Amino acid sequence: MKKIFFFFLLGIQMAQSQDAFIVQDSILMGRYRLQKNGIEYALQPQAARAFQMMKTAALKDNIKLKVVSSFRDYSTQKRIWNRKYKRFTLEGLSPLEAIEKIVEYSTLPGTSRHHWGTEVDLILGDVEVKGDVLLAENFHGGPYEKLRLWLEKNAANFDFYIVYTADTLRNGFLYEPWHYSYAPLSIPYLKQYKENRLIHKMSQDTSLLGHQHLSSKFIEEYYNANVLDINPILK
Repeated sequence: MKKIFFFFLLGIQMAQSQDAFIVQDSILMGRYRLQKNGIEYALQPQAARAFQMMKTAALKDNIKLKVVSSFRDYSTQKRIWNRKYKRFTLEGLSPLEAIEKIVEYSTLPGTSRHHWGTEVDLILGDVEVKGDVLLAENFHGGPYEKLRLWLEKNAANFDFYIVYTADTLRNGFLYEPWHYSYAPLSIPYLKQYKENRLIHKMSQDTSLLGHQHLSSKFIEEYYNANVLDINPILK
């Protein structure tokens, strides 16, 4: 009887362990608010602890990590999308051309990894750069090269991995040497996102500029390229 009871408890513990990463779909789609862990960033508590350890280690090597973007909710992502859509169409691009231009680097609201509180966009905090800081050339022969080299060597020690690699065979978003993901959370989050087919639960938000041009075909192609075609370590 004791042995049966032991295995009953073990089964409960295993079930709890398997369910540990189950989160509400609203979280995966950015329909919530996450409080800041520090002055610069907001992350899930587990990711924040790991990031703080990485930040401390980097500082010992004279690398001052600065977060320029972490958690973003749906509303914030929509503002980014709408701002870019307005800009590109005013510059003369057609609606479809504007959308294609946006998704070179920016996600559809409801599909951003930044919704999860597991992602950070990083630059050097003690180097002043004018204009757009998140450009690949800043990390290759530019002011943030030493940051890129440090991250490539050390980030994995803290379970952070680059998401959009320089692999020329990869589709979707362009190479982002600044974007790192906390794998222990983001891997199961992506798994749940796929299993629940959340890409098809996106409501047609009429306040999202260009929404009428987001066909089912476009959404499916976007999902396969921009959501799923990432660093294999994070799948």
